[in-house]
Amino acid sequence: MEPFRMMLAGGHPNSLGRTLDVVDIVLDDPGRMDELFDCYFSEDAIVRLRTSNACRRVFKARPDWFPAWADRFITEVSAIDQPSAKWTLAQLFLEHEKRLTAEQRADATAIMIRNLHEEDDWIALNMTMKTLQRWVKRDAAIIPRIEVRVRALADDRRKSVANGARKLLNAMDVPAL
Repeated sequence: MEPFRMMLAGGHPNSLGRTLDVVDIVLDDPGRMDELFDCYFSEDAIVRLRTSNACRRVFKARPDWFPAWADRFITEVSAIDQPSAKWTLAQLFLEHEKRLTAEQRADATAIMIRNLHEEDDWIALNMTMKTLQRWVKRDAAIIPRIEVRVRALADDRRKSVANGARKLLNAMDVPAL
């Protein structure tokens, strides 16, 4: 058995490398999910990037597995200072929001708010805003915690970020200035 950290290493960061092979192995052998998750803590940024991609694909194929991993994503992956980890969290929280407990949802909301305020990567910001766009409709208490930042992002030089912020402002039912 080749270790996942070896399978996910090397090549161009924008390529999948052998990510799909890893996903297939985990789906066939769920006991190896621990090994995949441990790749989040590799020194290699490419391994961490591909780990995010693989985890998202695994949970897309087997959404019933996500609840068993949600706490580790909330506590451990949220501490990783890498945009791919942050945008993956936003995607997973959005895709699996109904599988989160009330406490996990509160923690996930705090993570999304923190990432919105601290992150500058355009993909991480867009995915975070997309998740918050749905969540503010059910939880208006989020709005005062993000309104100033979202208004600033509505004037961002990056068109996709500005558009995402405007959509979030619209979902918040707050007019853009």
